[in-house]
Amino acid sequence: MTQPPLASRPHDHSHCVHHALAEAEHICARQGLRLTALRKRVLELVWASHKPLGAYDILAVLSEADGRRAAPPTVYRALDFLLEHGLVHRIASLNAFIGCSHPEHAHQGQFLICRSCHAAIELEQAAISEAIVAGAAGVGFAVEGQTVEVIGLCAGCRGPL
Repeated sequence: MTQPPLASRPHDHSHCVHHALAEAEHICARQGLRLTALRKRVLELVWASHKPLGAYDILAVLSEADGRRAAPPTVYRALDFLLEHGLVHRIASLNAFIGCSHPEHAHQGQFLICRSCHAAIELEQAAISEAIVAGAAGVGFAVEGQTVEVIGLCAGCRGPL
């Protein structure tokens, strides 16, 4: 049996956050982009757990914990930047954001979302994306983007089989 994804196993989550921030800095430097302090802090908050986080949740942390007077448009602009450059994904069904596990290359988002603990595990299965594109082409539809969201129970919430 293969081991469950890191998001559903106990681990030192600070490593995830540190790795994501280092990867974001590297990507932004390589592309000549500005990873401002606010963008970096928003990315850090999104990566604070493997659970999708809403814009207003981010705003609340910025206001309370950080003492920043960030307005909703400021947070949305930071999230738009992170989305545009593949550093986060938007989970439409939850109207929330999650850090991208593979920001080094463009890909389509596929997520397993636990209905109990709300953890989201990102998959990267080319066969799923290819099947969607092929199915769509079969009916004359041109896919411009795709996010697959699958709801169920993670290994931790499901318990032993």
